[in-house]
Amino acid sequence: MNLLHTLHEPAGDGPHPTILVMHGYGANAHDLLGLAPHLLGGTALVIAPQGPLEVPLDPQARLMGYAWFPLTLAQPPTEQDVAKGISAARTFVDAAIERYPVDESRIALLGFSQGGLIAFALALKNPDRFKALAALSTWLPDDMNSSLLADASRLPMWVQHGTKDEVINVSRARDTKRKLEARGVPLSYKEYEMGHEISGESLRDLVGWLQATL
Repeated sequence: MNLLHTLHEPAGDGPHPTILVMHGYGANAHDLLGLAPHLLGGTALVIAPQGPLEVPLDPQARLMGYAWFPLTLAQPPTEQDVAKGISAARTFVDAAIERYPVDESRIALLGFSQGGLIAFALALKNPDRFKALAALSTWLPDDMNSSLLADASRLPMWVQHGTKDEVINVSRARDTKRKLEARGVPLSYKEYEMGHEISGESLRDLVGWLQATL
């Protein structure tokens, strides 16, 4: 497979309801795997790919994180950079579905921060492939929204964001909400008094929404 990854595989032979989780900038494949015991009570196959780009977090300690595309204040990502990250994620999803005992009628995407943008891209390109999309502390860029025009009116989406998010301002989540509502997406949206994170309250709501949707 094209990306390093980790996974939580439930008991039994499957096929299993499956949640593909996309981490944020500077994290790694293990970052969101701790959610697995909470999602569908641990009965979901949770697959966590690692972004293809290395991000030096502490060069002296040789500590590395990973990303789906470059992201710096000095040099914003190009459309080509973002497209490469999306392509890598799409290739991985295709391979993961072939390799693991995935119930193809019950596949959800979950993305945090930069990983949420990747999840939006995958879902809006091929909405009929997925049963649900959860976008956490992220945003839907204008160019992506205007270029990926498949009918997503049957794809439930959960969008949550912190009002104190210091990385991605909540105004971008509110803009994302307007865009998705204009597309007729079945949208659940909620804000929390938190930063760029997943809080206990937001996790409980996410878990409840996924349980009801999947």
